[in-house]
Amino acid sequence: MSEKKILVIDDSATIRRLVDTELGAAGGFHVALAPNAEDGIELAQEFLPDLILLDHQLPGTTGYEVCCQLIEIASLKHTPVVISSTLRKKAYAEYVELSNVVDMLPKPYTADLLKTTVNNALETAKMVVHSQSEGSAVPEVIDALADGDLAGAFSSFSIREILDFLNNGSKKGCLEIECERARVSIYVDQGRIQAVAATGVDQEMVSNRLPQALKDLAPMVKFTIGGRKCSELDGLVELLDNKVLDARLLRQLLRHQAAILMQLCFDSNLKTFRFESDRVAPSLFSKLRLETSLLALMVEASSLPDAELPERSDAIQVVRNNLRGQNLDRAGLSSQHMKVLNLVARPVSFEDLCRQTGMSREEMCGVIRGFELAELVRCEEKGNERHVVVLSEENERAQCVTEFFDASGGTWNGKTVRDLLAVKLLMRRGRPDYLVVDLDREDAERICESLQGDLKKVLADVQTTGMTDDPAKMERFESAVGQIREWPESAEGWNNVFECKAQEESSTMVDCV
Repeated sequence: MSEKKILVIDDSATIRRLVDTELGAAGGFHVALAPNAEDGIELAQEFLPDLILLDHQLPGTTGYEVCCQLIEIASLKHTPVVISSTLRKKAYAEYVELSNVVDMLPKPYTADLLKTTVNNALETAKMVVHSQSEGSAVPEVIDALADGDLAGAFSSFSIREILDFLNNGSKKGCLEIECERARVSIYVDQGRIQAVAATGVDQEMVSNRLPQALKDLAPMVKFTIGGRKCSELDGLVELLDNKVLDARLLRQLLRHQAAILMQLCFDSNLKTFRFESDRVAPSLFSKLRLETSLLALMVEASSLPDAELPERSDAIQVVRNNLRGQNLDRAGLSSQHMKVLNLVARPVSFEDLCRQTGMSREEMCGVIRGFELAELVRCEEKGNERHVVVLSEENERAQCVTEFFDASGGTWNGKTVRDLLAVKLLMRRGRPDYLVVDLDREDAERICESLQGDLKKVLADVQTTGMTDDPAKMERFESAVGQIREWPESAEGWNNVFECKAQEESSTMVDCV
């Protein structure tokens, strides 16, 4: 985009120097300077500026007379003018009827006020001048929100459902969410969340929760949190291009910001949403795309040291939700979090999750809370169900066990597998209450050796039972599998077996994992 041209007509050398410094070299505008009206009008015809900053009191004339002369020049009649004066209202009243005057800049002014006034004037000036000279209508709001490609209320949908719909369809654009006191913008592309920004949010909410490694970047949050195109963000991009800033650390800052703002959405009373497919993120966000998932952001936000987490008793277990259409993108999850994700494939306790991952209970509570917010799992009281793994090659025997599970009304559930490899794979996902080994199979001795060897530690808390009708085998394998019983020939027989086990163990049976 070409530079906007600013012409300054002012007899004050201080003013000309200020404008040239703040808008020229530092501000990115092409600035021309004139000390009097005569030079200013002549220069304007050559320079054809986009905006004129005009002093009200000039040597031998006034800004009003200059504006009248500009209107008479065809090439300048629609050029917007901003009047500057120390007289304020007394001077401004003269310009009410002039079509080319769009704003006033009271002297003395600061550099910030100068830049704000110029930027606002450039955005609306030509439209206003044309309206005042031709009598045409102007919009009440610049860049007013369009209807959006997708819009609705959260009374019918959740954030996850909307994001799943967009990401499953690989939509590109910005999902804007209106909370009670904030507006959160989520940029998506290629099935992933690329950036998150917000307006109406206190920047300290993000900067105060920065991990120690990112504390030095806290001042940048005031530029990144709003996600608006501005010279400061463009400056950060330039620093990245020149390798002055560490792109890795800045991306971590944007990810941290995204996690906090996404958690804000889940903790707020949401009103409406709208998705615009043609809305692109500012250059900084496009350069440092997050390529992450909702699941990863919620885990990160819930794992921060000051995150508020619900209490989890030992009677709670984690249960996986099976939601149709759910986006199960794991992008952004660490290998440890991936392990937790695999373990919750079946109901599992916090205690067992910590034992199998080596994570502390506090860490695990943060991860599971993130999974909960993403609606991947739910936490509920443990039931009385018991889980059984049966190792058998006989189809008829497997069918018998299946009939027992079906007839138990949910008290017993489990799986029949054919070899030790399948048992080991199941153990990675969760520990059963019981392992039943068919001792009539040809490789029964090798299986028992494994139970006493590489699987002994893994199955330490699992009740192991061998099943056979051969008394000799019962005696031979008793030391390996602990308890030996006759193989039941019906679902009723299995029920009797486990009723006896329940009576023997009373209330000491291992909890289902």
